[in-house]
Amino acid sequence: MSDLVWLSVADARRKLDAGEISSVELTEAHLREIDRVDERVHSYLHRSGDLALEQAAAADKRIAAGDAAPLTGIPIALKDVLVTVDAPTTAGSKILEGYKSPFDATVVTKLRDAGAVFLGKVNTDEFAMGSSTENSAYGVTRNPWDLTRVPGGSSGGASASVAAGEAMLSLGSDTGGSIRQPAGFCGIVGLKPTYGRVSRYGLIAFGSSLDQIGPFARSVEDAAMMLGTISGCDPHDSTSVPLDVPDFTIGLNGDLCGMKLGVAREYRVDGMEPGVAASTDAAIARFRDLGAEIVEISLPHTKYALATYYITAPAEASANLARFDGVRFGLSKQAGSLRDMYERTRGEGFGPEVKRRIMLGTYALSSGYYDAYYVKAQKVRTLIKADFDAAFKEVDAIVAPTSPTVAFEIGARTDDPVAMYLADIWTIPANMAGIPGVAIPCGFSEGMPVSLQVFGKAFDEATMLKVAHAYEQSENWHKQHPTLA
Repeated sequence: MSDLVWLSVADARRKLDAGEISSVELTEAHLREIDRVDERVHSYLHRSGDLALEQAAAADKRIAAGDAAPLTGIPIALKDVLVTVDAPTTAGSKILEGYKSPFDATVVTKLRDAGAVFLGKVNTDEFAMGSSTENSAYGVTRNPWDLTRVPGGSSGGASASVAAGEAMLSLGSDTGGSIRQPAGFCGIVGLKPTYGRVSRYGLIAFGSSLDQIGPFARSVEDAAMMLGTISGCDPHDSTSVPLDVPDFTIGLNGDLCGMKLGVAREYRVDGMEPGVAASTDAAIARFRDLGAEIVEISLPHTKYALATYYITAPAEASANLARFDGVRFGLSKQAGSLRDMYERTRGEGFGPEVKRRIMLGTYALSSGYYDAYYVKAQKVRTLIKADFDAAFKEVDAIVAPTSPTVAFEIGARTDDPVAMYLADIWTIPANMAGIPGVAIPCGFSEGMPVSLQVFGKAFDEATMLKVAHAYEQSENWHKQHPTLA
């Protein structure tokens, strides 16, 4: 039954509805795979085996009654920044060790209502701050393709769990590329929706104007199915947009004739690995074969996106993380004064990267520097968005590499924050502009996956997914998976 863990969600849905397999069988297969490989991969921080089997049994009854939704009975992992009432939520931080939320995140509620099965909570860089999942207070997650390499970050546990067959789908969060970059490093599909498409209620905030929740999957169709389930306006989140949620799977027909795809000249930089360049060039050529017209475009302010992000995101983080003070929840270190308690709690509870970003953000917001840094960054952010707006007047979607390199070795960049930040150089612009992006596998280099991004217009995930699906189905990269003997 080990083959069950490599079924696509679409295939599993058909088998479940036909009675060929049960959700309990599907769930048990994934729990066995977690037992078999997770000691080496370390995707999971908390396993919910008993809960998963209860949910699977309930899903089987629902299927038998003819009341199945697309994700009924499907085993799913949740990034440990999404609060849940029945499992701890730590955000990968000692300051929240053992914390249980009194409420579910909206996306979790939607998945419960759909009859999904929760396998557990998966590892993350602390408070989603990182590009390698090496910043977790609970240990490093490893790339299933090569256990000496990182899975990307910050959603490395979510990405590795799907790539290793430990979950059919997972949910992550993307503030500057934290879904797409790890999906690229692990050779799977990772989708960041338009800002406002999916409710952020119950997501432990990093950068509130940038954060977005989205799926990891092993095919574009599977990602589209999950996107349809978690999308929609939410009264608990004032930034969620009141738009109807389409069926994102309808347009996945492989027809790109007449479509124009943009390729930005700025997405070729020094340091791009030759194997990555070769794979992405071949992917662009394949789009031509599929009938699309390739149009060279310019996104001139792309070169400022990284610097703009590392002012904006830390500034928002310094405000969001002020709530972790030892008073209301989480770690609390008693001391002689309130100030001493704050210092001891935060000094022992936060890791080095979180402290670094809080200091960067507090400095950018401080008196005398607010206009020079934060306000200026917001003006540049407006220019970045304007670049995309202009480009989308000429093209239907934009294609670009996901990362300039394949997954790097564990420890290779931990002492060089700038080199670490550069791993997200091509994912950050989509967050700054609020547009959707999806990463899909497009080849291998050095035995490791290479990934391509497709960007879409705001709230036009359907066209973006159509483009990504057409390429995916013309190749077999998404059908390959690592072998953990």
